[in-house]
Amino acid sequence: MLILGFDSATSACSAALCHDGDTLAHRFEVMAQGQAEFLMGMINEVMEEAGKGYGDLDLLAVTTGPGSFTGLRIGLAAARGLALAGDLPCLGITTFEAVAAGVPETEWDGATLLVAIESKREDIYVQLFAAGLEPLSAPQAVLPEALATAMDCPSITEERVLVVGDAGQRSIASLKGAGLEVALSNAPGTPDAGTLAALAARRWSPNSPKERPRPLYLKVPDAKMPKDGGRLRP
Repeated sequence: MLILGFDSATSACSAALCHDGDTLAHRFEVMAQGQAEFLMGMINEVMEEAGKGYGDLDLLAVTTGPGSFTGLRIGLAAARGLALAGDLPCLGITTFEAVAAGVPETEWDGATLLVAIESKREDIYVQLFAAGLEPLSAPQAVLPEALATAMDCPSITEERVLVVGDAGQRSIASLKGAGLEVALSNAPGTPDAGTLAALAARRWSPNSPKERPRPLYLKVPDAKMPKDGGRLRP
């Protein structure tokens, strides 16, 4: 199966083309902004490097958030356009799952994994996972100082907590203050398109519903449409 994965949800931008578990081409750049100018270029580069055309694709994989409002819209718009043009299925994977999947199994070592994503505001986006990417809590946006109490899960107080994500440092300070045993993962704190493609390969089946990926927003975005729909007033 030939899978094109791409991400622009957080402070990075990436694209990867994978075939039956092998990565044929890959691009990754850390960037706080500008994904709109880079994403489609990255996608075209990995397709050309692998010598593949869009008609060769079997599946698309894209991050659905949470993350930057603009970055999410860019990635999902690209996914929708490519899916419609090629009549391709597209699998959405949350930012939490994509970041968690990048943590090596040797690092888990029985720990509860806390994925902490930067919101670029006072709060952070968080979700707990057990080994095998089993969710232990619902995704939520919390203030760092309220993190230990907001995570309504017994395992966070009973086991070592491994933290990963670009808001990891902010999370660790709060959890250590609550007396928990905490460690910061060495894994990347942002999603990677290669990981997305690998997750999609494991989850997809011909019987999977053809549903358009929907963005996961944990709070109202800064950008809002005017009440009049943006029409110019006479």
